[in-house]
Amino acid sequence: MINVILCGGNGTRLWPLSRTHMPKQFTQLVSEYSLFQDTVLRNSKLTSKFLIVCNEEHYFIALDQIDEIKPLLPKNVEVEFILESVGRNTAAAIIIASLHVQANEIVFVTPSDHSIKNIKNYKKSVSKAVEFAQDESITLFGIVPTYAETGYGYIKAKDENVEAFYEKPTLENAHKYVNSNKFLWNSGMFCFKASTLLNSVREFALDIYEPAIYAYSSSKTKQVIRINKELMEDIPSLSIDVAVMENCHDLKVVPSDLDWSDLGSFCSIYKALDKDENNNAVKYKETKPLLINSKDNLVISNSKKVVLVEVENLAVVDTPDALLLINKDKTQDVKDVVAQLVQEGSTLPIDNPLVHRPWGTYNVMEEKSNYKFKTIVVKPKKRLSLQKHFHRNEHWIVLSGTATVTIGKEKKLVRANESVYIPMGKKHRLENEGKIDLVLIEVQVGEYLEEDDIVRYEDDFKRD
Repeated sequence: MINVILCGGNGTRLWPLSRTHMPKQFTQLVSEYSLFQDTVLRNSKLTSKFLIVCNEEHYFIALDQIDEIKPLLPKNVEVEFILESVGRNTAAAIIIASLHVQANEIVFVTPSDHSIKNIKNYKKSVSKAVEFAQDESITLFGIVPTYAETGYGYIKAKDENVEAFYEKPTLENAHKYVNSNKFLWNSGMFCFKASTLLNSVREFALDIYEPAIYAYSSSKTKQVIRINKELMEDIPSLSIDVAVMENCHDLKVVPSDLDWSDLGSFCSIYKALDKDENNNAVKYKETKPLLINSKDNLVISNSKKVVLVEVENLAVVDTPDALLLINKDKTQDVKDVVAQLVQEGSTLPIDNPLVHRPWGTYNVMEEKSNYKFKTIVVKPKKRLSLQKHFHRNEHWIVLSGTATVTIGKEKKLVRANESVYIPMGKKHRLENEGKIDLVLIEVQVGEYLEEDDIVRYEDDFKRD
């Protein structure tokens, strides 16, 4: 069995934690690991073969996060990537993944951004789904609902057979569904033989199948499968439910009690976290929040000291560049906040202060019109491209490790507590030849400081 992990989606209802360039699946929300890492760890108990479908922009984030948990994975784990140049919903992703594996391979499709706590029941459900898949059935995982939720799709089932699909209902209908004991939440997880799924796709979604075959067959397959942008855009954007599942008449479903959540809103995160004696849920990185005479609140903080006094039912989300305060019962409306920010031309829904690159990461600490501060981490044995800038000078101050710095024809070592100056227009390169991370502060000074002010001459990662 191969686990296909779908890493699409931006999680706009979880802004400012989730951004286009750092979506919720790669964020630590309810545990010490990201949702993506939790998914890999959870499924590594069931299989050691993973096929990860993600946006090309998130490739190095996913690689970094797999490296972080490698000591916890089976030694023989296999990980492959399909990189989408543009997202075309779950039908395209699942079809291309099914084309990539052997026809008789059992495929277990899971989203990358769900929380599952009842692992014992999870294993039983997957085992039952595999049995159905071996008998040429497409199997869905239906979550036994615990309350009337309007944000989920529903499956009407009779025993192990799917009767109908219902999209996000009104609250009145959601109550009817839950009270009838005939409906399950649609988890977005599937199990099937690749050949079974593709047969159904040919029958019900030929308009997706044909361009998907062409896009996949034209992909680059040396190290990862990279799907050409123009060919990807030719594939209709539909969910696998709409394109295939809702048209099939012999689907199986495994009713599952998994303590499951899709963590699609701050309200769902609040439900998933432990509470204190005043029913507050708190998650922080560095500085513990202080709550005085306050109850029923969600507080997610970064490094600042967050203090709440005499308040109730708030969601307070603090990040380095944005602060959200919202009534906890209205957290679904965050998507409207994101829409408003986009309309204003703000980059806050898109950019995250921490940016992943193939050589490491950088974190924007402060930015003004004519200067910018960054912390930069370069992994051992990695180097940046040989490059130059037309509009900025740079100062590098090494905090730990040793930097090998090339400026023009000169190469020098810069150690901790030493600095170097790179004037605009000079070819330069930063390299970590050591065995530990190189950490430094970069100060940019100039009239234009955007990332596109760069000319690359040599690059280990074949970037333009």
